[in-house]
Amino acid sequence: MKKLSLLLILYVGFIHAQKLTADEVKLINQGDINTALPIYQTTDENQHKTLLSFSAEIDPLDKNTAVLIERMKKSLMSTDGGVGIAAPQVGINRKVIWVQRFDKPGEPLEYFINPLITWKSEIQNFGPEGDLSIPEFRDQFYRSQVIQLEYVDLKGQKHSEIVEGFTAVIFQHEIDHLSGILISDKKEREFNDRYEKVDAFRKMML
Repeated sequence: MKKLSLLLILYVGFIHAQKLTADEVKLINQGDINTALPIYQTTDENQHKTLLSFSAEIDPLDKNTAVLIERMKKSLMSTDGGVGIAAPQVGINRKVIWVQRFDKPGEPLEYFINPLITWKSEIQNFGPEGDLSIPEFRDQFYRSQVIQLEYVDLKGQKHSEIVEGFTAVIFQHEIDHLSGILISDKKEREFNDRYEKVDAFRKMML
């Protein structure tokens, strides 16, 4: 009985942790919900704090999650050459990202809810990255050549897949955002003599 009660408490706590706050709901639905949300910048002190904060999981079945996803897509599409965006970049510290899939026919944009990298290859790529939230910043970074990814969709269904090359780089960059990690703040580089130079970096801005 005690074990059952503990499990119930943990389950309720998990659901509560996913619930959007009133401030988050207000931000997601601000203005015309059919338009893009502004992209946060490191040049603004308050926005920078949001970008450096850790993101929590989000309930895929919450109607506001669908609104957030669509507005994030519009935000990404409003940029000049952006290939990915994370929810903290529109002011919501929740685990949602959009990624352009250069590994698929037509190079579609796809969303991912509560994404988690469960495995990374030791072999790394090395190439340039930029960021929609960091004006005029570019640097060279090492990223795993292959990753294994888990995530859910808007129906709450769980998915798992292997991603390689430049698309894997985009995933790693955007998922870093969910942990409050910005490329401009990376003081240390993980050098590895088994890396491969990236020829798949077709766009500079992530």
